[in-house]
Amino acid sequence: MLNEYMEQIEAASLWFFLSVLFFLIGMAIQDVLKKGDVPKFGRIFVWIVLFVGCAGFLAKGVIQFIYESKGLG
Repeated sequence: MLNEYMEQIEAASLWFFLSVLFFLIGMAIQDVLKKGDVPKFGRIFVWIVLFVGCAGFLAKGVIQFIYESKGLG
């Protein structure tokens, strides 16, 4: 029974791992910004860049899901 769902388990594990990775990257960036005494404008810019990267990753996943559900991929 586990073999039937192996592909789904692998996909869910990958998404979980990447989500944890993004969280840890965010925590590391927050720590560096606090210890480096970065001005407010710089902090905002860094978080915008991080958010855009994460949003691109999520958009890629949504687009991939839509293509695969329509049989295009």
